[in-house]
Amino acid sequence: MSIPAWLSADPRVAHTRRLPATAGATAPWPTWVDPRVVETCAELGIDRPWTHQAEAAEAAFAGHHVAVATPTASGKSLAYLLPILAATLSGAGGRPPLARAGGLRLTGRATALYLAPTKALAHDQLRASRLLGPSGWKPGTLDGDSDDDERRFARDFADLVLTNPDMLHRSVLPNHGRHARLLGGLRYVVVDEAHRYRGLFGAHLAAVLRRLRRLSHHYGADPVFVLASATMTEPEATAAALIGDPDVVPVVADGSPRPARDIVLLRPDRNLTETAASLLTQLSQEGQTLAFTTSRLQAELVAIRARELSPMPEAIASYRSGYLPSDRRSIEAALTEGRLRGVASTNALELGVDIAGMDAVVTAGFPGTLAAFWQQVGRAGRSGREALAVLAARDDPLDAYLVDHPELIFDAPVERAIVPVENPFVLGPHLAAAAQEIPLTGADAAWFGPRTVELADALTRQGVLRRRPAGWFWTHAQRAVDSIDLRAMHGKAVEVVDRATGRVIGQVDPAAADRTVHPEAVYVHQGETWVVDELDEHDRVALVRAARPEYFTQAQSVSDVRILTTDRTRPLGLGTVHVGTVELAGQVTGYLRRDAETGKVWDSNPLEFPPRRMTTRATWWTLPADVVARLPFADAALPGAVHGAEHTAIGLLPALVPCDRWDIGGLSTVLHPDTGLTTVFVHDGLPGGSGIADAGFDAAERWWTATLDRLLTCGCETGCPACVVSPKCGNGNNPLDKDAAALVVAALIPGRPSPRRPRHAPAPAHPTAPRPPAVRC
Repeated sequence: MSIPAWLSADPRVAHTRRLPATAGATAPWPTWVDPRVVETCAELGIDRPWTHQAEAAEAAFAGHHVAVATPTASGKSLAYLLPILAATLSGAGGRPPLARAGGLRLTGRATALYLAPTKALAHDQLRASRLLGPSGWKPGTLDGDSDDDERRFARDFADLVLTNPDMLHRSVLPNHGRHARLLGGLRYVVVDEAHRYRGLFGAHLAAVLRRLRRLSHHYGADPVFVLASATMTEPEATAAALIGDPDVVPVVADGSPRPARDIVLLRPDRNLTETAASLLTQLSQEGQTLAFTTSRLQAELVAIRARELSPMPEAIASYRSGYLPSDRRSIEAALTEGRLRGVASTNALELGVDIAGMDAVVTAGFPGTLAAFWQQVGRAGRSGREALAVLAARDDPLDAYLVDHPELIFDAPVERAIVPVENPFVLGPHLAAAAQEIPLTGADAAWFGPRTVELADALTRQGVLRRRPAGWFWTHAQRAVDSIDLRAMHGKAVEVVDRATGRVIGQVDPAAADRTVHPEAVYVHQGETWVVDELDEHDRVALVRAARPEYFTQAQSVSDVRILTTDRTRPLGLGTVHVGTVELAGQVTGYLRRDAETGKVWDSNPLEFPPRRMTTRATWWTLPADVVARLPFADAALPGAVHGAEHTAIGLLPALVPCDRWDIGGLSTVLHPDTGLTTVFVHDGLPGGSGIADAGFDAAERWWTATLDRLLTCGCETGCPACVVSPKCGNGNNPLDKDAAALVVAALIPGRPSPRRPRHAPAPAHPTAPRPPAVRC
């Protein structure tokens, strides 16, 4: 699909870029590939492998870990299935079995394991595996959608087991004795869509993979890992961090042909749902179209509105996690068969599910990272035809800045994933789980790193483990893994329950429960509104009742930051930038009721919640008092200035560091007690830190220059969501002063002249005038 005339004429079009088509290059079949596999490939129209497929397969067959980072639809599946088939059909390739490990010998035939971040992707790969494998070769799935017979088959008979990290963590590893056949024969482990494993999820997966390697070794195996992604920079470094082994061969030169693709960037729109629905409706009339959204609710609303607008409403659907397995499979089949013309989806369809023939993709709001953006764009053109991708920008600082600087999308490398593998808040619980699986010893530092003994001793002092001469043991009745949620930091989610029927209608991260499901909060789920009657944080249940209030609620909170260590410091313009460890203290103190139509505040209501404390990493800048005194606005404007600077900076950090704005937080204060100066903090949202703040410190000059540019170029008068207004402000976006924020940030930019004096600001106050109290959000 080329750019339609109606879209070319849209005044919101900010930039277009055409990615030209490229030809493919093939290589001979490796000599070790089973002739039956070559014959099957020929029947499927694959006469020879692409060069990158052959390169990756050869490296894995030779026993090297491999990181394959070639574009979407480049055939990475064949690259790892070839050595898996060789090993499981004949025992050839990969690393030979260990002669003896942990007193156990490897017996039986070789096995392989495939890990996907979603169940849909694992089931899609099951279909691809069955197509390639000869008669008698047995792949099987093991996940929450598998029935008892399927699980038993995967455990006892499957040559290739397709599952996800959560099932590996909660079922396979704790019950390793029942899975000894799989673990003892393990030759290959595939980690698909490896770019998804960054931050908290990446740290958890790294610990799970180390537990897997440890148990495999115990049963006599030393598997080769193949990590695959369409969007990884320095893939060997990310792979090495995830698996804990530096011997990784990168494969990045794509040998597959690529169709031409046009990409259109649309300027921010305050009604993004309507824009996405309109684009989905119009484009789906010209070809199959996916519209990617940033939330489950938005996916539902876009689909509902598109069905209202479309002359073919039955050909429009929504897709997201939380659907029944049968519903997801039905939608996937309807897309593949062409019965559906348009689908509004969360990132559940961003991954490698082989939905071929997409003519267009709409991305409703930048998805947070370039890796995710290019994954979504890659859904278009998979059948070889020319395709179209449209980014409809949100009205926030990051989207607005990227649309104004398209080179940051098209010419910048994809972010390198940050994987905080030594985060003690993640690694510690996994060490406890490992000790329950097999008693922990000092030798396990080979798997878990140099902090193993230190953390094991700390767990012993806390009563989690017990130390004996043979090592550290788990001595409790409950399972250690039950306290670990791979996708959240705070354990079991709070279930939102309909009081009238007892039905669970949703889940909320416990760390956010006091903000989202406090008593009298309005909770929205699948377009339905509920009011919270009761929150039981101990049992992690929020009881709600159906309602249609004419207002929505917004939590109010106070927070503080205490500096524990300052690790690095350097000048930043007329100020100073720092990075170190901090303690956060936050407390929800009340909530606002706002009119559902206008957003106007109805009233403010108090709440009583205990404070939450967390130790993490932060970067912060300070301005000396004499610099602040020379800024051309009154002292009364300073709280709004630093508050606005904080919001804009948080919104823009994902343009420079691989993170989402929801992964970070901030605090701005006119006078911080630890620094004695005007200070703005930006901190990681993960206990112990996830590397984001440290990366922000390293990129401070570019980061704050981008912040100033956004403040100066935003077309609003006094501030809007595209600059200083934040959707996650705990202080209700008050106070904010956009023009004064630009003057403050300009002081941090070396060699950058101060912007003009803001027309709304009063005359400067006398340097000795008293300052107002700190502003916290």
